[in-house]
Amino acid sequence: MRAVVVNAFGEPEAVEVVEAEMPEPAARQIRIKVAAATLNPVDAGVRQGVFGGAGKQIGLGWDVAGTVDAVGVATAWNVGDEVVGLDYGMVAPLGTHAEYVVLDTDAVARAPRTVDAVHAATLPLNALTAVQALDLTELTEGQSLLVTGAAGAVGGFVIQLASRRGISVTGLAREGDEELVRSLGAAHFTSGAVQAGAFDGVLDAAVLGEAALEWVRDGGVYVGVIPQAQPASVRGVRTVAVEVSADGARLGELVGLVEEGVLTLRVAETFPLEEAVKAHARLAEGGVRGRLVLVPGA
Repeated sequence: MRAVVVNAFGEPEAVEVVEAEMPEPAARQIRIKVAAATLNPVDAGVRQGVFGGAGKQIGLGWDVAGTVDAVGVATAWNVGDEVVGLDYGMVAPLGTHAEYVVLDTDAVARAPRTVDAVHAATLPLNALTAVQALDLTELTEGQSLLVTGAAGAVGGFVIQLASRRGISVTGLAREGDEELVRSLGAAHFTSGAVQAGAFDGVLDAAVLGEAALEWVRDGGVYVGVIPQAQPASVRGVRTVAVEVSADGARLGELVGLVEEGVLTLRVAETFPLEEAVKAHARLAEGGVRGRLVLVPGA
């Protein structure tokens, strides 16, 4: 099968499409014929060596949507099931940017029936990150949350999920993104100055760090999206960062929210698998609204 990997760190040109051995599912695993796999900023980090692994072949891709085509023992999934899943692992020989991928059964959920595979592939990583980060805020109905990077994939999901919980959400993004951010459910929008101590919590999807910490009230909460990289606590503010984990049951709940129309799946552009270098170059340009998706069969 074909797979997208890096054998040396660098810019988009470091990405290679190689022939790889077909993976076989072990016990409590399934193999998925990939219909679509999202390209995320974390893939650029892997490509650049942020997570280590020098001297190894490293597969790219975390998100997947596709069809089960082989199963190991002790799995409730069947060949032909349409699924979405999260392949959590930053330094492995193969990722989801491939024609086939093997995942643990508990990392997978039924694919949403209301969208195609390209849109479904944008759900697992970003929505699981969003809901797990939102859980860490421990905010409840009536409290206030500032979401930085509100027009991005994680930020957009946070707005929709937090608004559904009755949290008053303010989105921080570029001025041109106000209509989008408000359409996602933000009660308020800002593109500039934010009053110090104005919010019960900040979910910092834009990775502003200490600057965003200033906007949390004394005793509030700051949640970052890069593991172990949250700023130090000040003024009694609890500072934590999410480290996304594969969770098929939770992913199934998010699929349900897609089908209910609560969560919006945004695709910016699709690329055939063999154009992975071009997709990485587009990601590096910035300003993408929605996700870039690789399609092996295109």
